[in-house]
Amino acid sequence: MPAHADPSRARPLPIPDRRVVVALVAAAALVVSLLQAVAMSPRADAANVGSGSYADAIPAGGAVPTECNNTPITNPRAHVTSNFPAGAIPTNDWWTSLLWRKFDCASISENLMAHPAAFHAFTNGLGMSYPTNASISGTATGVSEYHYSYAEDVRIGIAGLTADGKVDGYSDWTVSELWSSGGNSLRTTFGHGLPFVYATKTGGNATLTTTGTPTVWSTANGAVGFSVNGHDYAAFGPTGSTWSVSGTTISSSLNGGAYFSVAVLPSTGSASGRAAALAAYAPYAHNHVTGTKVSWTYDESAAKLTATYQFTTTAKQAGSAGTVFALYPHQRDNLAGTTLSTYSYVSPRGPMRVAIGASQFQTVTPFNGVLPQLANTGFTSGADVNQLNGYVNEVAGTDPFAGFGEDTYWTGKAIGRATQVAQIANLTGNTGARDALLGKVKTRLTDWMTASPGETQRLFAYDSRWGTLIGYPASYGSDTDLNDHHFHYGYYVVGAATVAQFDPAWAADSAYGGMVNTVIKDAANWDRNDTRFPFLRDFDIYAGHDWAAGHGAFGAGNNQESSSEGMNFASGLIQWGQVTNNKTVRDLGIYLYTTQASAIENYWFDTDDEAFPAAFGHSTVGMVWGDGGAYATWFSAEPEMIQGINLLPSTAGHLYLGYDPAYIGRNIAELERNNGGPATVWKDIIWEFQALADAPTALSQFRSQAGSYTIEEGESRAHTFYWLKNLAGVGTVDRSVTANTPLHAVFVKNGVRTYQAANMGSSAVTVRFSNGVTLNVPARSVASSTGGTTNPTPTPTPTPSPTPTPSPTPSPTPSPTPSPTPSPTPSPTPTPTPTPGMGIPATSRIQAEAYAAASAVAVEATEDLDGGSNVGWISNGDWLRFDRVDFGSTPRTQFVARVASGAINGASGLVQVRLDSPTAAPVGSFAIASTGGWQAWRTVPANIAGTTGRHTVYLTFESGQPADFVNVNWFTFQ
Repeated sequence: MPAHADPSRARPLPIPDRRVVVALVAAAALVVSLLQAVAMSPRADAANVGSGSYADAIPAGGAVPTECNNTPITNPRAHVTSNFPAGAIPTNDWWTSLLWRKFDCASISENLMAHPAAFHAFTNGLGMSYPTNASISGTATGVSEYHYSYAEDVRIGIAGLTADGKVDGYSDWTVSELWSSGGNSLRTTFGHGLPFVYATKTGGNATLTTTGTPTVWSTANGAVGFSVNGHDYAAFGPTGSTWSVSGTTISSSLNGGAYFSVAVLPSTGSASGRAAALAAYAPYAHNHVTGTKVSWTYDESAAKLTATYQFTTTAKQAGSAGTVFALYPHQRDNLAGTTLSTYSYVSPRGPMRVAIGASQFQTVTPFNGVLPQLANTGFTSGADVNQLNGYVNEVAGTDPFAGFGEDTYWTGKAIGRATQVAQIANLTGNTGARDALLGKVKTRLTDWMTASPGETQRLFAYDSRWGTLIGYPASYGSDTDLNDHHFHYGYYVVGAATVAQFDPAWAADSAYGGMVNTVIKDAANWDRNDTRFPFLRDFDIYAGHDWAAGHGAFGAGNNQESSSEGMNFASGLIQWGQVTNNKTVRDLGIYLYTTQASAIENYWFDTDDEAFPAAFGHSTVGMVWGDGGAYATWFSAEPEMIQGINLLPSTAGHLYLGYDPAYIGRNIAELERNNGGPATVWKDIIWEFQALADAPTALSQFRSQAGSYTIEEGESRAHTFYWLKNLAGVGTVDRSVTANTPLHAVFVKNGVRTYQAANMGSSAVTVRFSNGVTLNVPARSVASSTGGTTNPTPTPTPTPSPTPTPSPTPSPTPSPTPSPTPSPTPSPTPTPTPTPGMGIPATSRIQAEAYAAASAVAVEATEDLDGGSNVGWISNGDWLRFDRVDFGSTPRTQFVARVASGAINGASGLVQVRLDSPTAAPVGSFAIASTGGWQAWRTVPANIAGTTGRHTVYLTFESGQPADFVNVNWFTFQ
């Protein structure tokens, strides 16, 4: 056995703080990346923005976006055409894997979850799928996922065309891919909400290749209607076109034309129904959608946000005006003025209702406001005042950044914690603590908003190749994957707004305000004419929420874990825009906030039981994926963290979490069921959420454990106490009343309303509420008044206060989205070991230690969820052999493995699948680097060539370094 496989070699002991492990690995990666960054970038100089500045190149030691071979991407335009718009490269979208080959150099794309259709680009065209069946893994009381996975129905191509597809253009929610070789070309446009794919071509015949023999049920008027895999489709050619069928190929010369379209039809369950759907769609088949665009306006007096979604079409031949599109539930819930048909589609977000013949639609959403902090209604006299003041002074008397990492995420968390306490100090008259905290926050923000020539730490640097502003030190892939910029930078914006409230000169454009706006633009550029950054980078305009991963190159599509940190960014924009009198930024924040609040309600919380499959068994997800959702996180299987990651930070900018008090009860009931009792680690986060429905109970729990519970890193006892007691006095959020300032909130308790409004400016203002109540708000304060009655609503049944229990070692606030480790995918049911002569089902969970033969590995006890053993000490050149693996007659196209890695010094490698020989060409592979420890398990999917029949399966392992780089617990095929 080679030395590298010595089972006696020591491994680090498990470290409870998983994010500390990840941070250490990230720090090591920064050291390793020093040479690549120096080689790529000249000495960074400063680009001035008022008194602030950013580096105009990547600083020495700074990592940059990387691709499939783990090397820096020197040309982000390698996979786009010359027609692709100049300026910044769009990232963090549902289709970004078309231009960013993060994990597989040979893949034209990963799965593109557009809804209602899903797509995958290949060298011979565009695969199209209509996923209607959810696969569900896990349990209703633990980690679980549901996925409407891509399963190809038809591939759209041109006879004789094989080429490397490239992105030819995009709009707000569509993308166009071009394949071109010799005289043959195919250009397809597809997008969110579109049942159609619009195609133009040159050269050979248009071809539709189905994955099973199609049932053709209509051939008339240049169109063909067919069914495959239980889904109905129609293809439309120019007038006079005919379509021929040969086996699994449907083709047409298009009567000499150069355009066609393919639509997935809504399922109707009858022959007459599908024929009627084809007839309803046909008049719009040749109105090709060539552009999509969103715009928004905010009516401050009515507190309503109107968003307009426009489709630009180009008529290829005469037909009806308009187009066909399907709306997500969050759009349907706020729809104004568009009549929907009876047709609908299945989607991972719930039913998508169809509009026919329209060219735009509008949503009108009331805005119930945000506050920089709750008004002080509960601390006017008595012992509680002294107790709170002691907590405030405890925070103010120390360095608020001590114990936090220097990277953008952890610095942001520290800023968020300090600004919340500074606002409390201001509202309770503790000006000394307020000024001490504000001074420290301003100093740190000023440092970050200033870049000196040659500086490498606490600065933002502009990468002109991508059009992005990266903060260094970076973390959790915010540099190599362009992950999570909205998560990180939102804390800075909230902090800047708080500083601006008390020092408006600091926030002037000529001082540091211009630099703050530049940071905002990186994550959410509102100015289409400013091509330094993509338009609304992190926000998926049609899906209604942010995406976290810059590349989106996962088998399940893109993902978003901490929706509440995305909302922190939106709330920060509202506050910053208000305090600096920048209504453009303010209204952008309101658009993001109102749209995403509805999306969270529908897709993270599913309050109306419409999105999650009935068999999923959960009332919330920790992560939303392009093709589904997961009761899971990147960092923990603890229920309170799975649920809590979408509840932090808990601020008065997050009152949307209290829009449905009844749902809060369901959410906490599930947490306590799955947890075996109340929260034990993130108690403060869960109490603060509970307080939005039942603050007296949450306050009682806090009082009984005030000196013993463990504080979540972004929290403080000062903030938790202030939040709980004030909410105990005012009740729950009342959405029936709004105000003519965005900085407002209304609460109701026992039928009596409390009105609150903030004034971050230097002169008093009068706020008018929609029911006629007025409130005078002094400068730089939050005011409150009580009065006016409502119909009394039942008080939620209090949750019994738990018996205080000792607090365990804290598990820190999760990182938003570490990458490149892909998401967990459904775990199949283990299959018993077959009897001699029988095959091992490829779709069973195949335990790695059950290999028939292996090279230079060892077996050890695993700490993974289900126990048992795993194979470890795997390095370059090692392999595992599994005999008689039966793939069946249905092609299996995905390999899923449960892996862990504690590799250090940047070591990584490939896990490959080979059939029948350890030297055969791999049918698929994925890359793996450190997951945070040798027992920090991740479920990683990878695409493979469609495989049927019985094979000897080899897992082979390749790495450019000699060190061990991976452990394997089990694997399966789907």
